[in-house]
Amino acid sequence: MKTEVSIKQVRQDAEELFRSGGFYCSEALVYSIRKNIDPDMPEALVRAASGFPVGIGKSKCVCGAVSGAILAIGYFFGRSEPTNPQDPTSVKCLELANEVQQRFRDARSRHVLCCKIHTQGMDMASGEHKSQCISFTGEMAAHTADVIVRELGLTNLDN
Repeated sequence: MKTEVSIKQVRQDAEELFRSGGFYCSEALVYSIRKNIDPDMPEALVRAASGFPVGIGKSKCVCGAVSGAILAIGYFFGRSEPTNPQDPTSVKCLELANEVQQRFRDARSRHVLCCKIHTQGMDMASGEHKSQCISFTGEMAAHTADVIVRELGLTNLDN
C-alpha cells in the first residue's frame, strides 16, 4: 500500500477511465483506488465491481459510483470472519460506508442514491448523462480516497 496519495489523481483517473469507455463507474472507481492507493488489491475486486454499473445490472437502482465506493470501503475496513454486530470492525466499516453514501446524498438536491432519479429524462450513455456519471464517478472516487487516507493515516499529497 502506498503511504502518500493524491486524491486529485484518484479522481482524475476514475473520471478518465469512465470517459474513455474502458470501464463503467463502479469499475473505474475501484480500479483507480487500486492503482493509486493499494496496487496489491486483488484484481478480482475490479471484476466484482462489474455488476454494479447503471444502478446495479442496468436496473437503475443504486448509483454504481456509490456501489463501487462501498465495495472499496469494505475492502479496506470490512471483516473477513463471522463475528457479531458489535464487532468494532463491523461497526466502523458500516459507519464509514454510511459516511460515504451520505456525502453523495448531501451533494444532490434530491438526496437519493437512485440512478433512475438522477438520470431521469436523459439519453443513456451520451451528452448530459455521460457527463453527469463521469462527475459522479470522480466525486465518489475522491470521497472514498479521502476516507481511506484519513482512516489509514496516509499522506494526502494535495494538502
